[in-house]
Amino acid sequence: MKAIRRFTVRPVLPEPLRPLSDLARNLRWSWHAETRDLFQSVDPERWAASGGDPVRLLGGVRPGRLTELAGDRRFLRRLTAVAGDLNDYVTGDRWYQAQAAELPAAVAYFSPEFGITAALPQYSGGLGILAGDHLKAASDLGVPLIGVGLLYRHGYFRQTLSREGWQQEHYPVLDPHELPVTLLKEADGTPAQVCLALPGGRQLCARIWLAQVGRVPLLMLDSDVEDNDLGERGVTDRLYGGGSEHRLLQEMLLGIGGVRAVRTYCRLTGHPEPEVFHTNEGHAGFLGLERIAELCDQGLDFDAGLEAVRAGTVFTTHTPVPAGIDRFDRELVARHFGSDAELPRIDVQRVLRLGMETYPGGEPNLFNMAVMGLRLAQRANGVSLLHGQVSREMFAGLWPGFDPAEVPITSVTNGVHAPTWVAPEVLRLGARGLGVQRAEDALTGGASDRWEGLADVPDQDVWELRRELREQLVVEVRRRLDASWRQRGAGTAELGWIDGVLDPDVLTIGFARRVPSYKRLTLMLRDRDRLMDLLLHPERPVQIVVAGKAHPADDSGKRLVQELVRFADDPRVRHRIVFLPDYGMAMAQKLYTGCDIWLNNPLRPLEACGTSGMKAALNGCLNLSVLDGWWDEWFQPDFGWAIPTADGAGTDPDRRDDIEAAALYDLLEQRVTPRFYERGRAGLPDRWIDMVRQTLTRLGPKVLAGRMVREYVERLYAPAAHAARALTPDAARDLAAWKARVREAWHGVSVDHVETTAATATAELGATLGLRVRVGLGALGPDDVEVQAVSGRVDAEDRITDATAVPLKSAGGPDLEGRWVYEGPLSLDRTGPYGYTVRILPSHRLLSSGAELGLVATPSEEAVEGAGVLMR
Repeated sequence: MKAIRRFTVRPVLPEPLRPLSDLARNLRWSWHAETRDLFQSVDPERWAASGGDPVRLLGGVRPGRLTELAGDRRFLRRLTAVAGDLNDYVTGDRWYQAQAAELPAAVAYFSPEFGITAALPQYSGGLGILAGDHLKAASDLGVPLIGVGLLYRHGYFRQTLSREGWQQEHYPVLDPHELPVTLLKEADGTPAQVCLALPGGRQLCARIWLAQVGRVPLLMLDSDVEDNDLGERGVTDRLYGGGSEHRLLQEMLLGIGGVRAVRTYCRLTGHPEPEVFHTNEGHAGFLGLERIAELCDQGLDFDAGLEAVRAGTVFTTHTPVPAGIDRFDRELVARHFGSDAELPRIDVQRVLRLGMETYPGGEPNLFNMAVMGLRLAQRANGVSLLHGQVSREMFAGLWPGFDPAEVPITSVTNGVHAPTWVAPEVLRLGARGLGVQRAEDALTGGASDRWEGLADVPDQDVWELRRELREQLVVEVRRRLDASWRQRGAGTAELGWIDGVLDPDVLTIGFARRVPSYKRLTLMLRDRDRLMDLLLHPERPVQIVVAGKAHPADDSGKRLVQELVRFADDPRVRHRIVFLPDYGMAMAQKLYTGCDIWLNNPLRPLEACGTSGMKAALNGCLNLSVLDGWWDEWFQPDFGWAIPTADGAGTDPDRRDDIEAAALYDLLEQRVTPRFYERGRAGLPDRWIDMVRQTLTRLGPKVLAGRMVREYVERLYAPAAHAARALTPDAARDLAAWKARVREAWHGVSVDHVETTAATATAELGATLGLRVRVGLGALGPDDVEVQAVSGRVDAEDRITDATAVPLKSAGGPDLEGRWVYEGPLSLDRTGPYGYTVRILPSHRLLSSGAELGLVATPSEEAVEGAGVLMR
């Protein structure tokens, strides 16, 4: 019989055990080993059955066992120590509190998904895991972050396989009362709510669930409330589900509703109001509109509000391809804003212009969330050096007249939260070399000098650790493979072969990620005979563990999964290659630790960062990857291998896959497997162990989320807070008026004449040229602009590369024709082909860069006749 109503019955903990409830509700347990060990000791069998979820554990413990523990002095001493440690962690000063600089009082961090723990399944892939690691690292460092997301009642889908290997999706219903979250309530005990106005007089309301991530509160909005109609109740049903309007409503709730949730939380708890708002990808971009509306209510006009909001906003882009950006029909967006819907105080045309693709090739009838994100943020970044470069080129059309290198998008390379992803066995090994406290500090803060202690760990210990972790993976794979085959309809009599799957002494390769086509799940199958030879080599075999989910709407991705599964089902190789369905955090933590090689073969440069290889590296796993994302930045032959790419513009995609697959097989056959299996005098693979040690000591400190968050604080959050403080209401009005005046008058700005003292086409290194430039400023004055000499090496087409810009000085007032003269030296500081040009940019003390307005004036052909020639 089916229940007509479902509710959760929670246990009443005896008074001495009450701290267990607080420990369960703070997600620090997900990365704090002592807390997890404490919960496991409550009831080891139920702990395993609950999937390591303290809330589920406490909901199922027998009352008799609780009574027993309440009288167990040893357990109570442990409980007191762990509870005290948590209190010290959340209240004591940490890195952020020790900084001398004037840092933001608080930062709000918005993301559509957060991967904190498998017990809170609100993530689909790398974006969410990165957001979760960002919150955890901020907590470890004491950064006063407030996370903002949505609570999806179905989370992301669970994946199984049909007998034929076709991906099947299941959406289990999540009851928030069974999750490690609490409802945010008003002072009178009623649930706090935020509401958005919808067309036709309807509204979309959401409750606010709070997940406590160490020191960091994570606010999650849930539209499944009784005040909503059926359609609105389903807005937060699934992560990345539904049609275009459904997605738009999710993103309006995340951005606009999220700001309102932050205001509510700060009002109710006394938490400092955020000075900086960080939007993790374009999904939350509407937060800027809500903040402008707030300022309009305080007396600012739209333009002044826009300047004030931009100053305190950071935008991070994660996609290297336009197809990865959310874009909506302009009419759909217009219907949801304006007088009949949300933000009626703002002219809907101003909203639409923020997301308009005004660059060549843009679609004028589409509203681009990333474009809006960039226009609403004074600071923007990609997530690796290469991705920053790709992003500058992709969005260069928003800054016409500037080279991509000058587009104001920087980069902060992603990192991973080591305490979450490092195996306890690796941590214990590190503690032997560094000491427990120094090892923990190294993992959270990334102080590189502290990692050098790992260099002294004996080879034998390193090798035994790697084998132990590989053996644990073999056990886990067999367990999951057995469960998968039973779901596919196999009976016990068919599954005896699973006991022989994988070997703890064989080189183990891991490949696990989402399955869009550019990640090339099946590149390893390009030449199946060569792959079989590698798997079945009599002396140097390899074994491969593969996992990954295709998006439910991506049939081409599902076909890739099926192709891989069918190959892995072949009785000849099924003991050497496996596909594990339902890839998620719990599985990932086993894969990263147990594999020897982490394989990554995307189409370069389509991997923005790709953090899975970082997590593997922190466990002593070596990377074998295309030079894309973070690996392009930090690869060295001392701790991994680079798969050569054939990414020339004229290369046929099929031929490119053939070339790169062949390069992968060559590396495995000729370099990777020999190094793993060759033995030195002590019977150990000395050179392999040295690469593991180099990975831990040299790569380890770089890939940490602690390093990443420190960079965000120092390079983006602190400057954004300073800019936001400078934009008082009067300053915001003045800046908006100045920008409007400059845009209106820019057509009158010109470089009329350039001359130099250079008499020949050659010069000596260290020589100095004199520049004299005559410019027209129209209705503007010298205080509104900067005249620059831009110089550097030139390529075969006379384009300046590696440019240096030097401001020139005004040589006095305007002449009789109203023209201004600027002068300055030009130092020839490098040899070879050399060139220069002159340009005029808008200049104001509150601009973050000279490119901010996208305005530039350069010499006409007539103006350069006396400018001298290129030095060659």
